[in-house]
Amino acid sequence: MMSNEFTNPYDFTGQSIVITGGAGILCREMARALVTCGANIAILDYNLEAAQQVVDNLLSIPATGKAIAVKANVLENVSIQAAVEAVLVEFGQIDGLINGAGGNKSEATTSPDKTFFDLPQDALRWVFDLNLLGTIIPSQIIGKHMALRKEGVILNVSSMNAFRPLTRIPAYSAAKAGVSNFTQWLAVHMAQEYSSRIRVNAIAPGFFITEQNRFLLTDPGTGELTRRGQSIIDHTPMGRFGSPEDLNGTVLWLLSPASAFITGIVVPVDGGFSAFSGV
Repeated sequence: MMSNEFTNPYDFTGQSIVITGGAGILCREMARALVTCGANIAILDYNLEAAQQVVDNLLSIPATGKAIAVKANVLENVSIQAAVEAVLVEFGQIDGLINGAGGNKSEATTSPDKTFFDLPQDALRWVFDLNLLGTIIPSQIIGKHMALRKEGVILNVSSMNAFRPLTRIPAYSAAKAGVSNFTQWLAVHMAQEYSSRIRVNAIAPGFFITEQNRFLLTDPGTGELTRRGQSIIDHTPMGRFGSPEDLNGTVLWLLSPASAFITGIVVPVDGGFSAFSGV
């Protein structure tokens, strides 16, 4: 007979999960899935009002988990430390971290009117810092808490751009490649130096329409797909963009005991994009 650990792997009752960038489209759906499974969720976001709106929505659905909103800047150690202290006061411990903060910026994107050579350094740095340092810094602070407890799960959000860099977005592609590499490095480091019960993995979403990429994929006037958006659909065997809930199965699996012997991997959730050669 199989133990309850494997027959009910997605019962997160009593588990506390921190989600950075938690007010974003994809992260708010992850939060909803986790709260529904009983988890206590801390929505960390630079925009506290948006984070509180997510929490209000979470508290309105039938669920056993709790949720709180905490203002935090993932690029500032002091800010993340203060957020962690607030979470510990509320929940007592942190069992999981989803590094969801990230995004692209139009100023760091090439276009017919703006070549690679014209991209401003401050825009490139903004994208690189948010995606890579915005993953490393929370992992340092919350990872230290996990190291003291000898257990925990960190789930990073990489991108399909880390597998195949896309045209027009050099900073975002490079930063997400860094997130994938850092995921592997941290997985080894935590397991060897602190505890094999601390796991670090990542998901690599394919193409989901978010506020950061909407301007690239759809025409703001008509709502129709741009040439780039149509090209993505043509190269995605499933023939559609992802929906936020498409990430839930992989997220719950990687945070749960069902993946207890899995660390250091980056899982594509992409409708087959990474498997398709185009022919």
